[in-house]
Amino acid sequence: MDAQPSKAPEVVTIDVHAAKLLITSGHRYLDVRTEEMFKKGHVDVENAFNIPYLFNTPEGRVKNPKFMEQVLSVCKPDDHLIVGCGSGCRSVSATADLLKAISLSWDQIISSSLWTEP
Repeated sequence: MDAQPSKAPEVVTIDVHAAKLLITSGHRYLDVRTEEMFKKGHVDVENAFNIPYLFNTPEGRVKNPKFMEQVLSVCKPDDHLIVGCGSGCRSVSATADLLKAISLSWDQIISSSLWTEP
């Protein structure tokens, strides 16, 4: 029997209103923007924290080589995360990496774009 390639985990994206409801029910908010962007403004909730997925360098944006290590150092296996950024691009990539690297289900890691009210 031929081995089937494993299917990449599907990233679930939600809007701001759904994210807000999940946060009030205990989800943590991981902001994956740069530290500078986070300092300019971020989700104002107790469960929000920042770990950049990308860094700006003179050569352009590069992936944070310690991203996974940093996330795992502050998150417990049973945490439910909402991963957010400005446009949704970084958060989708970061969520995909998290889903591939650790055995969490799709409902434990969800991607959301910038936390702004419409």
